[in-house]
Amino acid sequence: MTNLLLKLSAAAIALSAMTSVSNAEDLVFTLKNNTKGTLERFYTSPVGVGTWEEDVFGADVIEPGESMEITIGDGRSVCKYDMRFEFTEDSNIEDLEDTQDLCAMGSYTINMH
Repeated sequence: MTNLLLKLSAAAIALSAMTSVSNAEDLVFTLKNNTKGTLERFYTSPVGVGTWEEDVFGADVIEPGESMEITIGDGRSVCKYDMRFEFTEDSNIEDLEDTQDLCAMGSYTINMH
């Protein structure tokens, strides 16, 4: 009986560890396009990573004045991300980059000054 309890306890601990890894908290925020151009691509990468990860939008875009809920579900437990925003060519807006603590944000607005 003791051997069975030890095996069940070990299995429960292993299952608990796997569950906590697979349920890493996603970063969710609203991205608002407050420019006159169409936002075509949005890349993120944790601060310190030397390359951009895949386009968050996929086939989607954010038109001027629109917003989109963004979920970064990369399984990492970091908050500071580098971001790159690319607009359609006819928008005549140069690509923009920024770094923010996404855990502390409910929304991010791209503004043109």
